[in-house]
Amino acid sequence: MLNLSPLRTAALIFVLAFATIAGAWIFEYFGYLPCELCLQQRWAYYIGVPVAALATLSAWRGPQTATRVLFGLVGIIFIGSMIFGIYHAGVEWGFWQGPTGCTGAVPQRANDMNDFMNQLKTTKVVRCDAVAIRILGLSLAGWNAVISAVIVALSLRGMRRV
Repeated sequence: MLNLSPLRTAALIFVLAFATIAGAWIFEYFGYLPCELCLQQRWAYYIGVPVAALATLSAWRGPQTATRVLFGLVGIIFIGSMIFGIYHAGVEWGFWQGPTGCTGAVPQRANDMNDFMNQLKTTKVVRCDAVAIRILGLSLAGWNAVISAVIVALSLRGMRRV
């Protein structure tokens, strides 16, 4: 592995995590709608990216103890993300059953039966067990697991280097 300083390690984690969530938004923009599990996997990035930014700032100017704690926090966040990515990829591959409620958006309350039927026609259901896109054989959930594992490894390395 590269010989990175704690500052560069923290910056690499931040860039990798930010690029991953930005990539998810870009895929969504181009029509690859996320399922319920996909949206839940994003929470690790919504929390992890700011923590990685704090770790970068701490590695640059802060005390070593704070930097070590922030690296540890990033590692814990992305261990959870990795496990969730593995779970979702397993649902997509049919290894295990996904949540029964993972069937997409529910139509809004209808005023009458015709209104309800029109809502059903226009509601797009995004299933958690259907892969929207595979890249090099992995779904986006699979890639989330891989990227999260890399971030965990970098976090552990950063903790040891501080």
